[in-house]
Amino acid sequence: MLDRLGSKVSEMLRQFGVLKEENEKFRNELMTLKAEREIKDQEIARLFQENSNKDMEIEAIVSQIESMLG
Repeated sequence: MLDRLGSKVSEMLRQFGVLKEENEKFRNELMTLKAEREIKDQEIARLFQENSNKDMEIEAIVSQIESMLG
């Protein structure tokens, strides 16, 4: 009886260790993904700004063309 209990406790401790390692792996992966998302969010914001600047340039060019055409 005591041997069986000890065996079960040992197995539970082993499983706990495996789950703890898996949890740490997932935590690290989550941190990596969050950092990658932040970089992508910054890139998207930069591209939106660049697109907005290009739109303003196009509008200025169209205005110049319109004023030249009368």
